[in-house]
Amino acid sequence: MKLELITIISSFGKASKILSSAKAHGVSGGTVLLGYGTIHHGFLNMLGLRDIRREILHIVVDESTVDNLMYDLNKEFQFEKPNHGIVFTSSVCEITGASSLSCDGNNLIQEEPMYQSITVIVDKGNGENVIDAATSAGSRGGTIINARGSGIHETQRVFGIEIEPEKEIVLIIAKTESVDGIVTTIAEKLELDKPGNGILYIQKLNKTYGIYEE
Repeated sequence: MKLELITIISSFGKASKILSSAKAHGVSGGTVLLGYGTIHHGFLNMLGLRDIRREILHIVVDESTVDNLMYDLNKEFQFEKPNHGIVFTSSVCEITGASSLSCDGNNLIQEEPMYQSITVIVDKGNGENVIDAATSAGSRGGTIINARGSGIHETQRVFGIEIEPEKEIVLIIAKTESVDGIVTTIAEKLELDKPGNGILYIQKLNKTYGIYEE
């Protein structure tokens, strides 16, 4: 079975409505994450409106239904219109949980996609530094999600109790030809080659909705 992960970045309070609609079309469930988007616009920065709350919805469906589902959701929520949300799909090869699913081994993109996603996991407070680095290399911004994690270089002890430090996950969508430059700049400025400074990975996107070029 070929599987697709649908990621929808929407305004605050909208993800639940999108998920309810998806369930009405046969989706069993999804996950909503809270984050905020960054807008690099001088006038908005002056007004203190650079950071806008966002919700990130993850839904996994089989490839045979993703096109019809996205058509129906797009018709209802009009993602093709500016500021109505950003949607992209990527391939998933295995799911383990309440039930297990795995791909058939051919779930790979053969053609070079137009867009790729860059995900960077860093300590809390460094998400903006990632955005700034990416922007200097041509990115138009990104979405920051609050999280927490623990690793051999990260867990601290306070009064003998292990504390897992807070993290920020930065999600950036960029054209394929720009990805290498953005990744290189982020890695250099955040010194990701040093243990504990962060993790970065790239995913090829199959389909995108709501992405506009200025």
